[in-house]
Amino acid sequence: MAAIVVMWQIWVMAFHVPQLLFAAPSDVARTLIADIGNGSLPSATVHTLEILIIGMAIGGALGILFAAFGVLSSVGHDLLRVLTSAFNPLPAIAVLPLAMLWFGLTPRSIVFVVALATVWPVALNTESGFRTISSTLRMVAQNLGLRGPRLVFDVLLPGALPQIITGAKTSWAFGWRTVVAAELVFGVAGAAGGLGWYISNARYYLQTPAMFAGLVTISVLGLLVEALFNALEARTVVRWGMSLAVEAREEMPSSVTEDEAAAVLVSH
Repeated sequence: MAAIVVMWQIWVMAFHVPQLLFAAPSDVARTLIADIGNGSLPSATVHTLEILIIGMAIGGALGILFAAFGVLSSVGHDLLRVLTSAFNPLPAIAVLPLAMLWFGLTPRSIVFVVALATVWPVALNTESGFRTISSTLRMVAQNLGLRGPRLVFDVLLPGALPQIITGAKTSWAFGWRTVVAAELVFGVAGAAGGLGWYISNARYYLQTPAMFAGLVTISVLGLLVEALFNALEARTVVRWGMSLAVEAREEMPSSVTEDEAAAVLVSH
């Protein structure tokens, strides 16, 4: 990263690239310091993260409910397949004009499209994780009297944790792109604007260093969240040995019986 920044600075200085077309790292750094100091960049970042977290929370909860319904009943399974086939390929940002009609020029419109973008990755990955859990384990849980929500929360969710984390990673990426794109199109809601509005406003005033400052902020946040997910995986999936179990199940041929699979997983 340091080498890229140095080459970027040398290229801009050596070829006298106009600042309007491509800002130098030094100009971007000065803009970052200035906008962090006056509070405009932190407030925009906090506003975007608030909308993103609310939308992801709604989408994640709905995704887990869809996945639980899909694994507990054949009707739910068919419904989940139809809904994901219809809505997962649909860019959530395309629904923003409708959301603006339904919810008005408020942050709820962006929350809606973020929830729509994040619900399907969570639902698909969670349902896939539920189905990788041994049928023997599920039958034992049912024999112990676990039904409905108890079966989901006590057996299925812990067993599907690796896939749930993968779904959360994917939904974060989808939600992040959606919220920034929505803010670029939507603009400011009320008295506050997010990172998308920060970048759009900088474009309006031809402030190229500020546009790069917004992009750098988005990239840094992406690195921090990736580190957070890696720490979560290290403290849960890796620490509990679940990653080995998942890899072993995925590598087994379809002809392997339940008892043979259990023996392999025990050996891991």
